[in-house]
Amino acid sequence: MAGLTLNHFLVLGLILFLLGGYCVLSRRNAIGILLGIELILNAANINYIAFSFYGGHAMKYDGQVFAIFVIMLPAAQALIGLAIILAIHQNLRTMHVSATETLS
Repeated sequence: MAGLTLNHFLVLGLILFLLGGYCVLSRRNAIGILLGIELILNAANINYIAFSFYGGHAMKYDGQVFAIFVIMLPAAQALIGLAIILAIHQNLRTMHVSATETLS
């Protein structure tokens, strides 16, 4: 990759992580929170792949293996998270996270 260094990928990962953190902390909608978590996990994937690419022969496939696991994790998270969100929506007719305080 001509012209791209590890620092470029780290800055991109930092930007995605900060956007995801802002999304998680500022959203009231449960879907928005899940999307923020996805951004955070994608930032971790970028860092894993970048470190495996620039890390040398000893780390050639380590980052890619971790990235595959991080890709599988959001699939399970989305399945369980969306099931919980649908159950809350069915009972409370809202998707705002603050409405779940009324559950007892």
